[in-house]
Amino acid sequence: MSLTRRAQWVAVGLIGAVCAGADAVVAALADGNHTIVQNNRAFLPTEVTIRHGETLAFNNNDEFIHQIYVDSPAMTFDSAEQPPGQSVKVTFPSAGDFPVRCHIHPKMKLLVHVK
Repeated sequence: MSLTRRAQWVAVGLIGAVCAGADAVVAALADGNHTIVQNNRAFLPTEVTIRHGETLAFNNNDEFIHQIYVDSPAMTFDSAEQPPGQSVKVTFPSAGDFPVRCHIHPKMKLLVHVK
């Protein structure tokens, strides 16, 4: 097989791998679940847009305890203390902008835009 032909097959293989990865990402987003990481006393990302009815999973990858809360006219949520390694899921049932904070670390801020 010539070098050009081999390069074409490698390119086809790479395109297939990228498409398979993209399908996995689309499938993960299609189920309405998204992940927020808590690390270094911060939410990552610090802003996210989701659809109403979708769920955010807050994964505590920090070495500290966190306690998530949402306090808005459209929704109230207050988690128990969340030790390192634990995940808390929050579903946003209606459209709006929702500030999310941590009771223990008040500088932690996340803004959730729900469409």
